[in-house]
Amino acid sequence: MQLKNALRAATAMSLIATGGAYAQSLTIAIVNNGHMINMQTVAEAYTAETGVELNWVSLEEGVLREQVTSDTATGGGQYDIINIGMQEAPIWGAAGWIEPLNFTADYDVDDILPAMRAGLSHEGTLYAAPFYGESSMVMYRKDLADAAGVKVRDNDSWANIKNAAAAMHDPDNGVYGACLRGKPGWGDNMAFITTVVNSFGGAWFDADYRPTLDTAAWEEAINFYVDLLGNYGPPGSEGNSFNEILALYNEGKCGMWIDATIAASFLEVDGVAYAQSPNAGNPVGANWLWAWAFAIPAGSPNAEEAQKFIEWATSKEYVQAVGNHPEFGWGSVPTGQRASTYEIPEFQAAAGFAAAEMAAIDSAAPEATDLKPYVGVQFAAIPEFPEVGIAVAQEMAAALSGAKSVEDALAASQAAADAIMKEAGYYE
Repeated sequence: MQLKNALRAATAMSLIATGGAYAQSLTIAIVNNGHMINMQTVAEAYTAETGVELNWVSLEEGVLREQVTSDTATGGGQYDIINIGMQEAPIWGAAGWIEPLNFTADYDVDDILPAMRAGLSHEGTLYAAPFYGESSMVMYRKDLADAAGVKVRDNDSWANIKNAAAAMHDPDNGVYGACLRGKPGWGDNMAFITTVVNSFGGAWFDADYRPTLDTAAWEEAINFYVDLLGNYGPPGSEGNSFNEILALYNEGKCGMWIDATIAASFLEVDGVAYAQSPNAGNPVGANWLWAWAFAIPAGSPNAEEAQKFIEWATSKEYVQAVGNHPEFGWGSVPTGQRASTYEIPEFQAAAGFAAAEMAAIDSAAPEATDLKPYVGVQFAAIPEFPEVGIAVAQEMAAALSGAKSVEDALAASQAAADAIMKEAGYYE
C-alpha cells in the first residue's frame, strides 16, 4: 500500500508535468547481481501502476561496461537508462554523455550519503543516482577461524591475513582459505588488486600521470597477491569475480573473502563475521568506494520518463518496498546509498553487517593525495583509466594463472600503460 501510494503521487506529478503522456517502455541496462535481479521483481508494481513496460538487459559486469560505454559514447540510443558507477559518472557528465538529474523535493537528495553524492557528481551536479553503494571489507567464517585458532582483526596486517587463510585452508574437504577476485577487468580483478597495491604504498600514476607499475610497491603487492591466492585460493581463480565467489562462499567453500560490502546481503552460510579491510601500513587506500548507479544517456527520447523511474528506484519508498516484499525482506534491501536506511529498526535487526559496512564506507578515502594524484581508490577517475586497467588486468590474470611471471606481467603492464598515456597526450 505504501509503495502504491508513492507511485500514485509520483504518477500525478508526472502527468501534470508531461500533459498526461507516458513513454510506453524503457530499456534498462543493468549489471547481473542480486540487487538488480531483485529489482526486476519489485518493479512489476511500477509497471502495474504507470503502464510503462520495463525491458531489462542484464549483463555480466565487464560486458556491461563495454557495451554501455560504446553505446553512450557514440550516441547509439540502445538504452534509456544505464548502470554506471563513480569512475564514469563525473567524466561522462562533464563530457555531456549523460543527462543531469533533477528530482522532486520528496526524493530528499540530502539523504543520499555524502560520499555517494560526491562520487556521482561533477561540479555539484548529480549525473547518476545510486541504487546501492559499497566499500570493501573482510567477510570470513568465524567458525572456521576459531577452529583453526586464528583471529581476523579490523585493518589487519596482510601477513596475518595470509596466516589465517593458511590455517583455514582445507582443500581435501573443499574449503579454500581465501577467495579473491582474479577475473580480468578494471572493475574485476583490478578493483581488489589496486587496494592491495595502495596499501603497500603504490599507485597507478605519479604526479605527472606517468604509470608506476614498475615500482617496488607494485612488485611486492602482486607477488603477495599471487602467492596468497595461488597457495590458499580455489583452483581457476583467474576466472572468478564477484558472482563466482559469492556462489563458492554460499557453498561453504571459502574461509575468507575480501570484497564489496554489498556481498554481505547475499551470504547464506552460518558463522560469518566481518572486519575492516587489511592494510600493509599505508593509512589511505585499504578499502574501495563504489556505487552502482542509474544514469540517462544524453539525447534519450524518453529522458523524462527515465528520470521518473530512477527517482522511484533510488527512493526511500523503494527501500521500504524491498523490505516489506514477501520474497526479499529487510536483509536484502539495497544499502550504502541512503542514511535513512540505517535508521530503520527492521533493517538494523536483519542486517548484522550494517555497522561494518558503514564503517568501511565512512573510512574510504577517494580524494587525491601525495601518494596518488587522482581521485579514486580502486580506480583512477581519468578517461584513460578503463583502457589502462583492462590492459593491466589481463597481465595480472596471466601472472595468477602461471602463464607469466610477476616480473614479466608488470613489465608488460608498464609498457602498455605508458603507450596509452603517451597517446592521450599526458607526456611525450
